[in-house]
Amino acid sequence: MPEKKHPLYQFKYCPKCGSNHFVDNNFKSKCCEDCGFIYYFNPSSATIGVIFNEKNEILVATRAHEPAKGTLDLPGGFVDMNETAEEAVIREIKEETGLDVSAAQYLFSIPNLYMYSGFEVETTDLFFLCKVDSNARFAANDDVAELKFLPLSDLNPSLFGLRSVKQGIAKIQMMNL
Repeated sequence: MPEKKHPLYQFKYCPKCGSNHFVDNNFKSKCCEDCGFIYYFNPSSATIGVIFNEKNEILVATRAHEPAKGTLDLPGGFVDMNETAEEAVIREIKEETGLDVSAAQYLFSIPNLYMYSGFEVETTDLFFLCKVDSNARFAANDDVAELKFLPLSDLNPSLFGLRSVKQGIAKIQMMNL
């Protein structure tokens, strides 16, 4: 198996002054030899909503776009600037499903690698147990092609396209929420 390159290899120029003397500083940073700016490459935050209905089935999405188009997923997305993770999961669920979240409880996090426009984005995916009105209607919107409730025990984690969601489904099954 080839050695995985750190995502910093993709950065050739200093983001502060534009110099091409932007060199490795340590494992997770580069330093500009001209202006002295040190850039640390840290993961982006993303949220994932875990929603159960009264039959203890989990709401599963089908991805409408790459990466992993056509595979199973859970609703969620990136945390915006000046937004908490709780605000982000509530916003993302509203955007993707039309559902209003009345409570979001943090469960766990899993690191992930998300390919976006040919660029590898390291993420920390934060899983939240989300409460919604059990009688509310939902619809696939935004990045979602289809939504359906499925029995958690019947789900095969390998059908999910993103590494963190595969691991998250397996962990949720073991937790028996």
